[in-house]
Amino acid sequence: MRGKLKIALVASEVAPFSKTGGLADVTGSLPKTFFDFGHEVIIITPFYEKVINTKKFNLKTIKEDIPLFIDKDHKTNFFLLEGELIKGVPIYFIGHKKYFSKYQRLYGSSHENARFLLFDLAAIETLKTINFKPDIIHCHDWHTGLIPYLLKREKETLFQNTATVFTIHNLTFQMGKNWWEIPPEERDHGTDDLPLFHSQELEKINFAKRGIMYADKISTVSERYAEELLTPDLGQGLEKILKRRQKDFFGIINGIDYSVFNPASDKNVYFNYDWDSLRKKKKNKLSLQKNLGLEENKDTPLISLASRLAEQKGYNLVIETLDILLRQDLQIVIIASRGKDGKEYVDIFRKIAKKYPKKFAFITPYTDEMASKVYAGSDILLMPSRFEPCGLSPLISLRYGTIPVVHETGGLAETINNFNPKTGKGNGFVFKTYTKEDFLIALTRALENYKYEKIWEHLVWKSMKQSFSWEIPAKKYIALFRKALQNKRKNLKS
Repeated sequence: MRGKLKIALVASEVAPFSKTGGLADVTGSLPKTFFDFGHEVIIITPFYEKVINTKKFNLKTIKEDIPLFIDKDHKTNFFLLEGELIKGVPIYFIGHKKYFSKYQRLYGSSHENARFLLFDLAAIETLKTINFKPDIIHCHDWHTGLIPYLLKREKETLFQNTATVFTIHNLTFQMGKNWWEIPPEERDHGTDDLPLFHSQELEKINFAKRGIMYADKISTVSERYAEELLTPDLGQGLEKILKRRQKDFFGIINGIDYSVFNPASDKNVYFNYDWDSLRKKKKNKLSLQKNLGLEENKDTPLISLASRLAEQKGYNLVIETLDILLRQDLQIVIIASRGKDGKEYVDIFRKIAKKYPKKFAFITPYTDEMASKVYAGSDILLMPSRFEPCGLSPLISLRYGTIPVVHETGGLAETINNFNPKTGKGNGFVFKTYTKEDFLIALTRALENYKYEKIWEHLVWKSMKQSFSWEIPAKKYIALFRKALQNKRKNLKS
């Protein structure tokens, strides 16, 4: 089947409106490419009233007091705002004073499952309210995992021919609390009716599990991560269900939006540059060093990390090796958003910054403005993640001429290849075994190559010219959407 598709993309965060990490970058970029390909796209996301700037984004309330029936004992009302991601791609914000308006951050309440059950129900009701009959509802991560389940029970003809695709961004996150903290005998089987709203039982419902069980097709953000999720080591307790649905499960690597991540046009960098003006990258480095109080020296290798503070991201390897690293002639900058275990890391890195003020800088919270400055001013980016579904930071860093050092896992294994100075092939430095020894060897190789100015400059020049745009991934998503629709229509006829 060919022709224009009607796509409703549903996500808990969408850049530039709301963001805690890579999920927002994906959901803020992918719809643009769908639209460029000629498809009709809308986006549905929560309205975090204390986070999203309505005036800046010119958001307008289009309907108030929309009735929402949650279960036999509970009903409420929500309101709807409308804006634009780009011209031609409307974005609808689901507002609710109790569940989305009173929080200073996107996540972290004691009743996350209740919040996002309300959101999923309201997303379906929004489609009815605006009279948008999608071919595909593209559900992103656990927050939207109940939509495929709810639609399987939807009797209204509006969605009779609508297929759902559930995209896993990180299977560690399956519900509003850590899935492994639920006693095994109390875990969600995925087949029972939903408990009553705000019951303790509702907070045990596994949204991701139900998304996997009920979506017409399932995807995740790299082929390697799709393979890893079928194993007990990384399947997060859902590997058996994913194996049962393996014929419907696909890996599609993320891209990045080069209209956003481009040092030639990025308004946040000190000096704009491209691969033919690399001397300006050195000027960015000196400005970053000055800004952060580091010793100003264009020849000192500056190493950065830019990610969420979480064990998964490999921070333990970094901490274990910092004493060795900081004895050398180098500088380290960490810019990070706080994860659930962030406080422990914050305390450690702040102490190190006090001890080595001219060699080590720690920046939190993470802001896109400061992240651009770090990408542009760094020579090397570390992403030593224990596991990594995709890994957008190295793709961004390559565009800014900052060479990544990564662990060979997930999407990192698909996008970053070991540099060989003899052949000139490769775009980074990779270590296979998740140990501090292998990590140090890879970083040492990077630092040794950095000493040879012409070799390093050629590596930077070549890496900046690589393309990891959304064009190919978006085409793969469209092909997946068409498969989902074909299956849906076959099942309706049978």
